[in-house]
Amino acid sequence: MTATLQRRIGPGLLTAYGVGVMVGAGIYVLVGVVVGQAGVWAPLAFVLAGLVALPSALSYAELAARMPEAAGEAAFIERGFSSTGLALAAGLAIVLAGMISGAAVLRGGVGYLSAFLPWPEPVLILALAAALTTVAIVGVLQSLALVALLTVVEVAGLLAVAAAGLVLAAPVADWTAPAAPNWPGIAAAIALCFFAFIGFEDLENMAEEVRDPARVMPRAILWSLAITAALYMLVSFAAVRAVPHQALAATERPLALVWETATGRSALFLSAIAVAAALNGVLAQIVMAARVLFGLGRRARWLAVFTAPHERFGTPVAATALVGCGVAAAALALPVAALAQATSAVLLAVFLLVNVALIRIKSAAPEAPFRVPVWVPWIGLFATLSALVASALALT
Repeated sequence: MTATLQRRIGPGLLTAYGVGVMVGAGIYVLVGVVVGQAGVWAPLAFVLAGLVALPSALSYAELAARMPEAAGEAAFIERGFSSTGLALAAGLAIVLAGMISGAAVLRGGVGYLSAFLPWPEPVLILALAAALTTVAIVGVLQSLALVALLTVVEVAGLLAVAAAGLVLAAPVADWTAPAAPNWPGIAAAIALCFFAFIGFEDLENMAEEVRDPARVMPRAILWSLAITAALYMLVSFAAVRAVPHQALAATERPLALVWETATGRSALFLSAIAVAAALNGVLAQIVMAARVLFGLGRRARWLAVFTAPHERFGTPVAATALVGCGVAAAALALPVAALAQATSAVLLAVFLLVNVALIRIKSAAPEAPFRVPVWVPWIGLFATLSALVASALALT
């Protein structure tokens, strides 16, 4: 008998999970880098990047409604290409990407946390990794409830910064007399912003624990993408209005600079919110990667140990423990930053395969609980291939 997970997740928690994955700690530094490339047109870069990500998100939405199971990418690729080997390779790449991404975010969160808790960095890394892994093991509802709570805190902080920059700050000269669009800079910013929307694909790995997944999955994926795009646009609007662009591009704390410029007050609270954002991102990655391992265990005998959910908690304990240990080990090792760059390229390669898989699946079986037009995965394929090329050039 095939082991299954318990369907406990509703649309609200799933959408909060998606927003929490995408609006991570990176927003606290990403805005400055994007402004350095696109100037006052940074909000446009975020909007266009969201539109570039939208076709792939729609592809995931249809596939998640067709095949609502853990290790969704592996299931999509296996069916689209009729290849279990390719599916396993893609699934293991997603697991590795999740662990490395979680490790990078964990290191960033520990950097902020050390301002409040002056413990040695390795101790903080191990303590946080152990605590978050325990939460992930105890139950999916508890995990996603914590993700939702941390997401609310994070979004509240971003809205506070946006309000300060848009209402309290006097507009700077860069805003009142904007320069003409620098399209090469905007294009480079779009390629960077695209990675800010990576995360919607994590939702479909929760599909096996979602109530009525054929209806809930597409809505949660699209709502989380829309909310994230709106937040990025608001925050970037506030930043370019309140602070000179050169100053934003030169600082590693752009949102703190917006708050301090607009209010004249300390932005220490943003460090606390950045810790919450980091914890959110790490927990979300542990939960996601464990579900992928659970699903892969059905396709390979040597991974079957990960397919047994806990009798009481209903979670894949062995998979969660392994992922938590992997996140901690990667966070303690160096260089995480370089590995995180390579992770983005891996995820884009999986996106490419998923779009091709949907093209093949739609041609063989057009009917589905949720359908997108046949041209959507083609656009997703082109957009993902373009981003993959840009990522490869950035790594060289």
